Amino acid sequence: MQSIDATALPPTIPHAAAAAAMRWGDAIALIEGEHVWSFAYLWAEARALASALLARGVDRGDRIAIWAPNSRHWVVAAIAAQCCGAAVVPLNTRLKGREAGDILRRTSASILFTVGEFLGNDYRAMIRDESLPDLQEILLLDVDLPRVTVGGSGADDPRVDASLSLLNADDISDILFTSGTTGSPKGVLMSYACVLPQCMVWIGNTGLHAGERYLIANPFFHSFGMKVGWVACLLSGAVMVPMPQFDVAEAITLIERERIGFLPGPPTIFQMLLDAKASRDFDTSSLRGGTTGAATVPPILIERIRNELGMTDIITAYGMTECVNITSCRPGDPAQTIAETCGAAIPGNEVRIAAADGSEAPRGETGEIWVRGMGVMLGYLDDPTATAEAIDADGWLHTGDIGTMDAAGYVRITDRMKDMYISGGFNVYPAEVEKLLSQHPAISMVAVVGMADERMGEVGHGYIVLRPDAHVDANELRDWARANMANYKVPQRFSFVADLPRNASGKILKTELR
Repeated sequence: MQSIDATALPPTIPHAAAAAAMRWGDAIALIEGEHVWSFAYLWAEARALASALLARGVDRGDRIAIWAPNSRHWVVAAIAAQCCGAAVVPLNTRLKGREAGDILRRTSASILFTVGEFLGNDYRAMIRDESLPDLQEILLLDVDLPRVTVGGSGADDPRVDASLSLLNADDISDILFTSGTTGSPKGVLMSYACVLPQCMVWIGNTGLHAGERYLIANPFFHSFGMKVGWVACLLSGAVMVPMPQFDVAEAITLIERERIGFLPGPPTIFQMLLDAKASRDFDTSSLRGGTTGAATVPPILIERIRNELGMTDIITAYGMTECVNITSCRPGDPAQTIAETCGAAIPGNEVRIAAADGSEAPRGETGEIWVRGMGVMLGYLDDPTATAEAIDADGWLHTGDIGTMDAAGYVRITDRMKDMYISGGFNVYPAEVEKLLSQHPAISMVAVVGMADERMGEVGHGYIVLRPDAHVDANELRDWARANMANYKVPQRFSFVADLPRNASGKILKTELR
């Protein structure tokens, strides 16, 4: 796995945008509908907006929020804010007004970039009744940017250069908020030094390269869409093709029309494309590679992505908001390794499997995954207690994920600690059961959760989405499961559903299933 020379990296994301403009100039940087931007044009747009923000008083240490779907304007707003020394606060587009108001208050955001309407939501109206004493202005990315930008001195404003000269790798680049599955969402503080070296390792392992068309369906408010999304394009020279939200029909259109070469995403995205291809064949000859990762990826899915979508360079990787990239497979790894593991620790990170007492578990034994190194967050915003609970005195981030490590250092994710349930005295890891069930030829997607049971304590409940034109009933599936896994792992109940609830990142919402 390649090492990274930190001295060769731009120190910050704005410096990466500047370097991309100098290196690739008039080469295509971004395609959004009829809008085709070069790297030079993208950087000029960001500088011009930065000039206007500086004129509005934006300064080092400020927080600028963005509550909007993926777009070219999102990228410009983020780079411009960071040019001024501000940290970007991306907001999940699925948030309600009260949730967004809480984040805007806690970050003391002075400006909110949003849109007039998305998915039937009027974001300005949603926070109209929120008390936001620090919020000075709400600007619409899809309407206000031209008006705002003319309030500055243009792309050549020397104040932008002066501001950039003060930026360094240790500055806060962004504050992303966790999903809040265990209480209130926590703001993750990241510096540029945490982000950019990890992005470069990811680029090396995926083979992303200059000129390659990169379909970014992962939302920009998530590390997957922002850091190893459009930021990775700035570092590699790849072409950003943003999608406001994943839609399988639109994705197929873009793959064929724009000759998409690289497509990462959670497993559900690939499952939907495979189902669509089974119903109507479409041209995937341009697809080269991508990454997938979540709690688990069924090995059969990797095989289908390669064989049916033609993505020979698909790899698995593992990361989280608190550490963008923890482990990754690498070029040349055997197909079975890519299918069955999420790779080994990337350069700059240490990974261990921790036993219950915190000692390192023997190879092959199950424990909590810990990571220490360059990519670990600085901490949680204004929450030293939560920070101390997540990062111990020796610098290890306790991920809350359960897994094993083999002799070569490759990690297998077993499950989330919170998803494990105990059935008849046995620990059951739903992700393991899902992997096994995914091998059934009738199953497209599956999610398993633990449900209370008077006799067993808890039993598994499997929610099944069938492949197009496939048929299987609960009894047949239960019999198949008994033949392919230990009895205590076999779900006692099955529900057949048209789809599974997912968040904006495409991950299945097991809380809703429960």
